Amino acid sequence: MAEAAQAVPLTGTELLKQIQDEIKANQYYAQNFSNDGERFVAWYLRRVMLRDAVQAKDDLTDGKDDKWIDAVVVDDDEQRIVIIQGKFINSSKVDSGPLEEILSAWVRLQDLPALQRDANERLKRKLEAIRKALDEEYRVDFELLTTGELTDAAKADLKAFSEKLGEFDDFTATLTLVDTDLLETRLAEANARELPSLEHTLKVEPAKTLLTHVTNARTVVTLLPLKECLSFPGINDGRLFRKNVRQSLGSNNKVNRAMRQTLQSEKIRDFFFYHNGITALCDQLDYDEKAGEIKVKGLSVVNGCQSLSTISTASERVRSDEAAGASVLFRLYEIPDRTLADRISVNTNSQTAVKPRDLRSNERVMVGLKRAYEARYPNGFFITQRGTVRPADKDENLTVDAAVLAKMIMSWHCQRPNIAHNEKRLFDEYYKTIFRTGYDPASILALQTWLNAIDHAWDNLNLIDELRAGRAHVKFHLLFSVSALYANVNKQPTMVVSPSHTLKTAQAPAEILPLAANCVQNAFQSAYNDAVLSGKVFSPQNWLKTNASVAGQQLVAGTVTSMLPSFPNGKSLIQSLSAPAEVFTARWSAE
Repeated sequence: MAEAAQAVPLTGTELLKQIQDEIKANQYYAQNFSNDGERFVAWYLRRVMLRDAVQAKDDLTDGKDDKWIDAVVVDDDEQRIVIIQGKFINSSKVDSGPLEEILSAWVRLQDLPALQRDANERLKRKLEAIRKALDEEYRVDFELLTTGELTDAAKADLKAFSEKLGEFDDFTATLTLVDTDLLETRLAEANARELPSLEHTLKVEPAKTLLTHVTNARTVVTLLPLKECLSFPGINDGRLFRKNVRQSLGSNNKVNRAMRQTLQSEKIRDFFFYHNGITALCDQLDYDEKAGEIKVKGLSVVNGCQSLSTISTASERVRSDEAAGASVLFRLYEIPDRTLADRISVNTNSQTAVKPRDLRSNERVMVGLKRAYEARYPNGFFITQRGTVRPADKDENLTVDAAVLAKMIMSWHCQRPNIAHNEKRLFDEYYKTIFRTGYDPASILALQTWLNAIDHAWDNLNLIDELRAGRAHVKFHLLFSVSALYANVNKQPTMVVSPSHTLKTAQAPAEILPLAANCVQNAFQSAYNDAVLSGKVFSPQNWLKTNASVAGQQLVAGTVTSMLPSFPNGKSLIQSLSAPAEVFTARWSAE
């Protein structure tokens, strides 16, 4: 489907019909959402943002007292808050009304307590999650989602509102118009999300383009029009930057804020002189000088993530007449050698300082863990660099990502699943706590095996929708509860069992995972009931980020294990969870 979309672009009418047909064909939309507007936003969440059915329903805030906020996604992986206003219309024109609603929502978000007093219940819960995310410096992205076309007056307002959203240092935000053109591009990206390689055709001016060789690498140097930068695939979801040492730092970053100011000013045509350029790598390039096209396979930008992300947020300005002639220096190297590509990625990043967490993939302990794991398990693969694709000859079940390992260790050894979502802290202040020289490869495999088992059993676990909506968090809480069950069965409530000792059980976890789900579910329900009785707003996402969630699960785990002898399968459960005292160690501190 993605290839077809790229080969034959849909018209606005055709895309509208495709959306209508998909919504009509899936009973999920009719059964869970009351009108076409809600169904359109839900379709976008499901098909483009790839939210699952439970998450999409939880994300919707549309309805009475929605305060012009139709949906909210708090994305902990990307450290951003996405606020969506949708306009699903059959007519072709959209006036300034929706833009004014977004501006109003932005103003209201600056006073969360007042907004929460008047909001509907769904939005109240999301506002609690927003508050926590803002405290952790998540960026805010507003999206106006429409199948219509802006009037000329609305286009002028879009430009003015975009500038206004980014003019304050303490609460900046971006505003993106997701019209039929951008919607089609994002849908194609979503359809191809699982593909490891990006292909793209760049339009260049032959007179401003040089093809040469540097050592053994074919190299293209060109003055790329800023408008052409908007055509790159994978900017929004970060796939274009998979070999970069870091992803976007957001609009609040000082350098990005200054860059955006230049783009919004009369100096946009001088952008070339103020910018160091963009560097990209590819596996293969073909330059057709007559056509003015460069066809690229395996495209990845290794220096320019901040620039392209910022240019994308100023898309209306970049497309305007004032930006005609504006360009940026673009360097493209044909380098299939991964080792050289990694060195280029690190050494070309100088516009914004590379922080230690960006370079952990090459750090001595990380490299040692990779070598030890792959030596113990020749069919296994240990991923240290974001975006690395598992080779076809490696076992998927034996593949471990360092970022996921950090979350698993934080949940198991540190007993803090509530911190596991914060990758920034894991690779910064907790890095030396988590990643230790000589950590047993068997324990790495055991943790991954448990997590794989949780993913496989997810649909059959007894969890309410509020917990299913937080799957990215909840699965690490389930992992923690497994460790808590081991500790309580063996009367070691303050200790942690070695994951390697649990590997055999992890390979046949059918009896254990329902117990872990029970611990999470009952702890959640108890916390929810307490909040209701005290008249407080309860945010499931925020609860999963608190120490209270840990204490609640530990309490339930103790109660459950004391009742195991009375269970029909209690004897086999106790046997599965039994472990000698010598395989228990103290919790790793993460306070």
